[in-house]
Amino acid sequence: MPRNQSSTARFSSRAGNYARFRPGYPNAVVELLARASALSSESVIADIGSGTGLLSAAFLECGYAVVGVEPNREMRKAGESLLAKYPRFHSADAKAEATSLPDRSVDLIVAGQAFHWFNVPATRCEWIRISRPGGIAALIWNERHVESPLMRAVESVVDKYAASMDPDGAIREGGRSRIQALFDPRPFRLDEFPNVQHFGLEGLVGRIASCSYVPDEDTPGYAEMADELARIFESFERDGSIPFEYITKVYWGALV
Repeated sequence: MPRNQSSTARFSSRAGNYARFRPGYPNAVVELLARASALSSESVIADIGSGTGLLSAAFLECGYAVVGVEPNREMRKAGESLLAKYPRFHSADAKAEATSLPDRSVDLIVAGQAFHWFNVPATRCEWIRISRPGGIAALIWNERHVESPLMRAVESVVDKYAASMDPDGAIREGGRSRIQALFDPRPFRLDEFPNVQHFGLEGLVGRIASCSYVPDEDTPGYAEMADELARIFESFERDGSIPFEYITKVYWGALV
């Protein structure tokens, strides 16, 4: 995938793998942000860069109303399909910097695995515009937890195949160096929670191929990457499965 491809289009060919193999979010994330935002049954949550709907689903399961803001057509359609059973979900074809939402209409703004695509100054202005007084924003990542031999081996494959598509590591850095700029001059908090998926071989390969900075099925190097992941799987699987571990990190606070 060309490095100059727009962030809006970058996941178009990966929506299927993303929907099937990316992790959801622990209930503890919803509980934390519900307390911090004093959410009620009338509250509205904006999920910015909502993608295939995984973060939206966590809030919808708890009965909250969610607007998913997603500019990529394939990802947005995948999210609309996943969340069709939730009457309190609404989808918007829009961006972080121009959400199309009314002024002061949102109690909580969340972004899962998406902040690195945002223009931070424009996003901050837009999020302040749509937030109700006292509103909270939260940036959330499921980060691979590379403490175990299995996860270190998987990460070595990611490192190898990301080298040509993200040579300076800007995409993998995820925008974390710009978090303070979103909240400035207010402080923000970081809370962390364990998370895990259990995969067969197809799931392991699909999970890694869902990353925008490694080859997908239509990119040179994919077959070699899949072969290396298969060898790792064979070394570590137990009863046809491996644990794929994460730390879910939640950076949150008030914008004003």
